Amino acid sequence: MNPTPSSLPTRFSSLADLARLPWFTALEDRVVVSDDSIGPIVDVHAHVALAYVRPMQLDLNRAWPRTEYYLPSCCALDLLPYVNRNFPPAELAAMKKDLVGNAMNDRGMRRTHTVPNLVKEMDELGIVRTCLLPIDFPVLSENARHAIDAGKNDPRIVSFGSVHPYAKDPKGKLAEQAHRGIHGVKVHPNIQMVRPDAARAMDLYRYCADANLPVLWHCGPVGIEPALGRYLTQVKWYEKPIAENPKTTFILGHSGALQYKAALDLMNRYPNVYCETSSLGLVAIREFIERGDTNRMLFGSDWPFYHQAIPLAKVLIATEDRKDVRAKILRDNALKLLRIEV
Repeated sequence: MNPTPSSLPTRFSSLADLARLPWFTALEDRVVVSDDSIGPIVDVHAHVALAYVRPMQLDLNRAWPRTEYYLPSCCALDLLPYVNRNFPPAELAAMKKDLVGNAMNDRGMRRTHTVPNLVKEMDELGIVRTCLLPIDFPVLSENARHAIDAGKNDPRIVSFGSVHPYAKDPKGKLAEQAHRGIHGVKVHPNIQMVRPDAARAMDLYRYCADANLPVLWHCGPVGIEPALGRYLTQVKWYEKPIAENPKTTFILGHSGALQYKAALDLMNRYPNVYCETSSLGLVAIREFIERGDTNRMLFGSDWPFYHQAIPLAKVLIATEDRKDVRAKILRDNALKLLRIEV
């Protein structure tokens, strides 16, 4: 007998404890998908280590025995709220230190955030394509180049580009990245310190429409960012670009995060809006399925902040009695939007 969504557990003592769900099996301190009916899966929201100011000091093609996630595998998990609510204070501080303090060297947890480690996890979970989302400054970073190179070296990696709205010749930079085969453009108002409706950002969205490239935003405050980042990511700033650029397809990364209801409203009012599930709690995912357009929902993980099994478990629970919706979210919608095959 198949389990009902209400009978499935939502709280776990560790990552490996997800094996209490019917689709997973524990493998040391992690889990693998053991149900052949799950997959193939497309993850539209992941990263490898990013570098700023100095050139990349890490070997992004090096395999490490173990990935050091920002939310460690030993942490207890509650799938109902936004995922960063699971961070103990010490691990949250360690994540912030690693992201900022080690961005110019080859040390810390980020050294394990490489393409081989990502692909190994994908293989264990039935994820056949993962989108790498680079984030660049106007100068002193080349993260888009690294993502594009990764996509050329491994067919399982789908590369997005990154063009800062205040970079020199953003139209030319986008054309160059498009020529190299990107499938979309990542815009992160918090890290790039640009409000989504800034004039130069509006120009970039029009360039993306001309190139037939979707824009994947970081969308919504997450509660642990600096005050400026929280201001820049308020969902209310995203409506003007959406409304004034109907030919541009926008993907709301994290689906508005802590303001997911406002993001759901945008999705329901504008046909050029997609939402993706990375970091959303199970409560929010269920509401999107109930009230939103499931033809415009995408699966994302935000790896390596979290193991890809954590967001996957949420979608599987939310769609246990909606297998048609499960296929759309985990695979079909992304294949159609990004024009990729599995």
